Amino acid sequence: MSKAFRIFVLFACGYFVSYVYRGVNIGFAPFMTRDLGLSSADLGLLTSLYFLGFAGAQLPAGVLLDRFGPRRVSSLVLLLAAAGAALFGLAHGVGALMVGRLLIGVGVSVCLGSAFKALAQWFPVARLPLLNGLVMAVGGMGGVVVGAPLNWLLGLTDWRVVSFGLAALTVFTSIALWFGAPEKPGSHAQGGLSEALQGVRQVLGSAMFWKVTSLSGITQGVFYAMQSLWMAPFMRDVEGLSAAQAASLVSVVGLAMMAGSVVFGAAARSLERRGVSVFAFSGVGMVLFVGVQLLLMLRTPIPPVWLWAAYGIFGGTGILSYAVLAEYFHGTLIGRVNTSLTLVIFLLIFLCQVGVGAVLGAYAAHSPQGHFTAWTVLIVLQLVGAVWYFWPQRQRVGKVAAA
Repeated sequence: MSKAFRIFVLFACGYFVSYVYRGVNIGFAPFMTRDLGLSSADLGLLTSLYFLGFAGAQLPAGVLLDRFGPRRVSSLVLLLAAAGAALFGLAHGVGALMVGRLLIGVGVSVCLGSAFKALAQWFPVARLPLLNGLVMAVGGMGGVVVGAPLNWLLGLTDWRVVSFGLAALTVFTSIALWFGAPEKPGSHAQGGLSEALQGVRQVLGSAMFWKVTSLSGITQGVFYAMQSLWMAPFMRDVEGLSAAQAASLVSVVGLAMMAGSVVFGAAARSLERRGVSVFAFSGVGMVLFVGVQLLLMLRTPIPPVWLWAAYGIFGGTGILSYAVLAEYFHGTLIGRVNTSLTLVIFLLIFLCQVGVGAVLGAYAAHSPQGHFTAWTVLIVLQLVGAVWYFWPQRQRVGKVAAA
C-alpha cells in the first residue's frame, strides 16, 4: 500500500467513526425514550452535546494539529471518544448520558481537521477538493450505517451493546492511526503558545474566512442537525412514513451525500479550469440545497426518495469551503483554518439541534406545524447567509501567511 493511499484510508476511517457517532442517536432515540423516559427537548440537548463538545475542542485542536501533526493528535484524542462511548453504554440516567456524549464529541473533534490537515500536507492544493470530497464520502458511510443497518442491528441487540461495540472500534482506529500513519517532516508550526494563538487570531480576523463561513456554516449546521436527529421525526410526523421507511430514507440521504461529495469535489477543479471558481461553484450548490429544503417543507408532489436524495447530494457542497480557504491561508495555518471553520459549523449544528427541539416541544407531540415553523426559521437564516456570501468583495484578498 503506497504511503499516500495509506494516509487517505486511515484518516478517512477516523472520520467514518466520527460520523457514526454523530448520527447514532437517530436510531437510539426511540429506545432511550422508552427506557429512560426522555422528551424531545432532552433528546435534542443530549444529541447536540456531541456537537458542543466537538465545537469547543476545535481551536485547541487546530493549535495541536499544527504543532504536533495529525497522526499523534488524532490517535490520542480518539481514546476520549472510546471512554465516552463506554460511559454512554453504562449510563442509567440523563446526567451520565450527557457526560458520555460530551466526551464523544471532544474525542472525535480532530477527525475531520486531522484528515484535511494530512491531505494538505501530502497533496497539492489542486487535488484537495476531490480528496476532501472522498473523505466526506467515506465519512458519509456513517450516515448510511445509522439508517437501515442500525435499525436492523437494534432489532438483534440493544443500544448499550452497540455503544460498547463503537468504543472497541474507536480504540482499534486509534491504534491503526498511531502505528500506520506517517509523519510529514518539516510540516509542523514552530514557536510557542503565543505564536500559535496569534495564528488563530489571524484566521478569525480574516474577512474572507467569515465571508466563506457565512453560508457554509449555516447550511452545514442545518444539514447535520437534521441528518443526525430531526430528519426521521420529520419523515414520520409530516410525511406519514413508518419507522422502517424513515430509516431507509436516512440511509438514502447518507448515500446521496457520499455521491454528492465525490461528484462536486471532482467537478470543482474541472469547472475552475473553465473560469468558474470553487467559491462560486460551492455557493451555487449551497443555494440549491436551500431550494431543496423549501420543496420538502412545501410538500411538493415529488416522490420523497428523490427529494431526500437531493437533500443529501446538495447538503454536502459546503465541504468545498475547506478547499476554498486553503487557497487563502499559508500551509502552517491550515490546521487552525480547518478547525476554526469546523468550530463555527458545529456550534451552528448545536444551536439548530437544540432550537428545533425547543420549537417542537412548544407544539403538540408529532405536530407537523412544529416542523414547518422550525424549518422556516432555518431557511430564512440560510438565505441571509447567502446574501453575505455573494455580496461583492471590495478588494482582492491575498494569501494569509503565518505570523
